[in-house]
Amino acid sequence: MAIDKGHRFSIDFDDAFPQGLVMVGEVSPDNEYQSREDRAANRPVRQRVDEITGKRQWKVMVTDPAETRAKRASFEITLLADVQPVPTTAEALPGMRPIELDGLTAEPRVAGQGEFKYQSYVFRATGFKQATSNAKPSRSGGTSETAKAA
Repeated sequence: MAIDKGHRFSIDFDDAFPQGLVMVGEVSPDNEYQSREDRAANRPVRQRVDEITGKRQWKVMVTDPAETRAKRASFEITLLADVQPVPTTAEALPGMRPIELDGLTAEPRVAGQGEFKYQSYVFRATGFKQATSNAKPSRSGGTSETAKAA
């Protein structure tokens, strides 16, 4: 039994990102490339549409605090929705907010160049869900105020 290239596996957010994610910046449309000639001719910018779901694509830069390699810690996630998704959490620092994603899928791919290739994933989600607090008792008997997605 073969799995087709480009297959998207549904995955639980907590399994993919056990320490959560931190969104850096804002959600923006994922626009198609526009050549210099297109800009000169005042052709409209077209937003990409997902070929499987038919939904508009939005992109957001995130950081995974669980990633130990600095070059792989920050990456883009594609959000698939008819309207721009809005994060449900407040900013922890200016331009940074903990997030959890809803409808998360992972598509395996090979990343890197030459002999330095490695297994990577393209993550897509349908939107944001309310981030939950992962309060655990500390050694002193109090509670930790660290948010799960921080």
